Amino acid sequence: MLSRCGFARFSLLVCGLASGVGLLAPATAHAANPILPSWEYIPDTEPRVFNNRLYLYGSHDRAGSTKFCDYILKVWSAPLDDLNDWRDEGIALSTRDIGGHKDDIPWSDNEFYAPDIAVKDGKYYLYAQIVGSPCAVAVSDNPAGPFKVISRIEVPEGAPRDFGGWSQYFDPGVLVDDDGKVYIYFGGGRSFMVQADPKTMVDVYWKTLKKDVIPRGPPFNFQEASSPKKINGTYYLVFAAGSKLCYATSKSPEGPFSFGGTIIQTGRDYPAGNIHGSLVNANGQWYITYHRMTNSTVFSRQVCVEKVNIEPDGSIKEVEQTSLGFQNALDPFKTTPAEYDCVLKGGNYITEFDSFTQAVVQNRDGAVIGYKYFDFGRGVVEQNMEVTFQLRSGQGTGQGAGQLEIWIDGDTAETGKKIGTLDIPAGGNDWRALSTQVSNVTGRHAVFFKVVNSGKPESLFDLKAFRFVKAE
Repeated sequence: MLSRCGFARFSLLVCGLASGVGLLAPATAHAANPILPSWEYIPDTEPRVFNNRLYLYGSHDRAGSTKFCDYILKVWSAPLDDLNDWRDEGIALSTRDIGGHKDDIPWSDNEFYAPDIAVKDGKYYLYAQIVGSPCAVAVSDNPAGPFKVISRIEVPEGAPRDFGGWSQYFDPGVLVDDDGKVYIYFGGGRSFMVQADPKTMVDVYWKTLKKDVIPRGPPFNFQEASSPKKINGTYYLVFAAGSKLCYATSKSPEGPFSFGGTIIQTGRDYPAGNIHGSLVNANGQWYITYHRMTNSTVFSRQVCVEKVNIEPDGSIKEVEQTSLGFQNALDPFKTTPAEYDCVLKGGNYITEFDSFTQAVVQNRDGAVIGYKYFDFGRGVVEQNMEVTFQLRSGQGTGQGAGQLEIWIDGDTAETGKKIGTLDIPAGGNDWRALSTQVSNVTGRHAVFFKVVNSGKPESLFDLKAFRFVKAE
């Protein structure tokens, strides 16, 4: 209630979890980015729809890791009629005995990299790249597994020398065409394609090998992450070019491929790193999956998703990185975890305190935290509102006071509008409550928080969550 004030406004209320402080209710799942629980790190995703469920296959990272990927592959799935109801299907494969799952790979104890899955004659074939070792192929009667390793892809007898090597099937992407032919696309730094025996799904016909299916030079600039799709009779190959996720098209699975453009890229207003993902159609809507960086490292990546449109001519327009996930808009009147941000500028980043707690930290002078997009509804101009946050200030010796500016649509006078300012005094290490009044807002808007700390080098606060509340 804002009865102490006699004019229309929002109130920005920043709250903590400490006893005696106005608490935020547990966050309601609304399939925002990242789309999986915040403690799960699944990058390099290949999304597939099987039996009215959306499945995610990908690598597995760890919070605060110092290297890419892990010794396990996991599968997650959600029903198409509720894409915020994600289920952990467990470990699909492991190169070591981990978490009660026995070692599936007798020839290696190394990490898995980006996998893919293909369906042939009612069987689900999982292709799993292993660092420094031949690619494993496993099979299951169920898209969630359990998977059983049937073989590794060997270099065929008589194959040319550059066919082999540890990166032989780097980021494998598999396409089973309508005529039953099987194509494997792969490569790191250079793109390859080869046909596989549809009877075994393992043996490859080395004489079908094509090099530079996607050229290394501009405008393609192929790097890795081959993901083939056949859409409306056209062959699409999604691939990574640095921090850009691009696509190329062809009328033949063997090419030549024409450059289509960039679908999404990271590193503009968010910590940069590699990128990997693919296209999927769920409930008649096309999406692109990709991952974002966390924990101030490129080795702790989480899966995100954005809506895309495939135009009548087959082209795909570039989309921006948002907080939305599968939503049309976020509900500002539900708790929004801080890690749903899609804009981080000024050296701040998301970090994991424990399995239940993530926050945006290192919010120094000039840093910006942004969220796209909230639908505030048509509302009533005269109606009072509040916004509830969880933060803590006073982290570090000598940390002084500062301000948090609240903006909509942009974080400068040229791009947006400032609707209020929160004074943040130096404080203790506990999550706590602070509040300020801001202008009323209706309609659809991005929301930004800008740190003003008078040029001081220390971080002003850690942000955990926030929520708008309509006053009665």
